[in-house]
Amino acid sequence: METTLAQLDRVRATGVAEVRVGPHLSESGKSIDKQLLQGAECLLCELPPANFDDLDRVKWIQLSSAGYSQIFGLPLVERGIRVSNGRGNFDIPIAEWNIMMMLLWHRSLLEMAEHQRQRVWDRSARFQSELRGAVVGFYGYGGLARETARLARQMGLEVWALTRDGRVKPRDGIYCVPGTGDPRGTLCHRVFCPDDKAEFLAGVDFLVLAMPITPATTSILGETELRGLKPSAVLLNPARAGLVEEQALIRCMREGWIRGASIDVHYSYPLPPEHPLWSLPNVVLTPHISGSNLSPHFQERICEIFSQNLERYCRGKPLLNELTPAQIQGK
Repeated sequence: METTLAQLDRVRATGVAEVRVGPHLSESGKSIDKQLLQGAECLLCELPPANFDDLDRVKWIQLSSAGYSQIFGLPLVERGIRVSNGRGNFDIPIAEWNIMMMLLWHRSLLEMAEHQRQRVWDRSARFQSELRGAVVGFYGYGGLARETARLARQMGLEVWALTRDGRVKPRDGIYCVPGTGDPRGTLCHRVFCPDDKAEFLAGVDFLVLAMPITPATTSILGETELRGLKPSAVLLNPARAGLVEEQALIRCMREGWIRGASIDVHYSYPLPPEHPLWSLPNVVLTPHISGSNLSPHFQERICEIFSQNLERYCRGKPLLNELTPAQIQGK
C-alpha cells in the first residue's frame, strides 16, 4: 500500500524508534531490499516478501488484507511471530456491493437494461417487486456479513446465518468502524449449525458467502449444496472463489439450477477471456472490486488498525484482529 505523510506521522506518533517504507508488493514472489527488512520488529504488508528469511528479528506482521492464505507455509508459528489481519477494513464496501447485487437481481435490472438498449417498454410485475421480506443467508458471519446484515435489517429483509457452532457471538477484539456491523451479534433472525445446512440452503433467497478460504472451507459449496438452493435463489460471492467447487458452479449456472450468481472473486487473476462464466447470462462478474485496496477509505482504515495495534503491541496488550496459531497455519 502507498503511504501518505499524514499516515506516517500517525504511526510515528506511537513512539516507535524507526519507521522504514518499502515498495508495495502486489504480486507474490517479489523481494524487498534486505536492508529494509533486517532488524525490523514489525511489518505492515499485503504480501510477505519472497526473501522472508531476511526478516531476522520480526515479531509481528500486520496484514492489510482480510484474507490470510498468503502466509500459509511460512514458519511463523515456529518462530513465535504474531499475525493480525485487516478485518473490518473492507466490511462497508463489500456490504454495499452485496446490497447492490441483491437489488440488481430482485428488480431484474439486467433485463431492464437490455430493454433500454432495444427500446422496449415493459412494466411487468417482475420489475416492480420489493426486496423487503426476502431472506438473506450468510454462510459464515464475520465482518462483511455483519455489516450486510445491518443494512439488510434496515431494508426489512430476514437475516439468517450458518456458523460453525450454530451460534453468533459478540465480536470482541476485532476492528469495526464505529456505528457499523453487528458487534454484539443480535441481528440474526435465525442461526443454523452445519448439521442444519440443508434447511438453511433451501430457505434463503440470497446466499452470501462470508468466510475465509482455508483447507477446511475449500469447495465447501459443491453440487449437493448448489442443488440444495431453491431455483429462484441467487448466490453472492465476495469472499473467495475457492469456497465454491469450480466445475459445479459452471454446471449450476449453465443448467440453471438457481436464478443467478454475482461473483467478485475468481479462480485465476485476471479471469481468462475464454472462461465460461464470462458468457453466461445469469452470471454477473466484477473484477474483485467489492472491497478492493483502491477504495478511497482503505488506507485510512488500515493505518488506523495498524496504529492502534502498534500502540497495543508496544504496551504488551492483545492485538486487534490477531490470528490464532491454527489460523496462521491454515487449519
